[in-house]
Amino acid sequence: MKTVKSITHKKLGRFKAHGLAYCDDGNIFIDERLRGQRHLYVLIHEIIHIQNPSWSEIKVEGHSKEMAELLYEQGYRKVDLT
Repeated sequence: MKTVKSITHKKLGRFKAHGLAYCDDGNIFIDERLRGQRHLYVLIHEIIHIQNPSWSEIKVEGHSKEMAELLYEQGYRKVDLT
């Protein structure tokens, strides 16, 4: 299984994407404007793409949606302490 090397937050509007995963080098880019459950979903979605590059988009969507919903229901949140 491939691993994630870096996760970078930046505006991705010009790519018309909320997240991008580069499977060859393990880098993930997440749109910095995402918040809440949507941020969690996109992060999980891109991690799954890196770990399972042969999976179809539909399979990745299903797994990431389920994981994000379960984690969010359990109270997992991104907190900015700085």
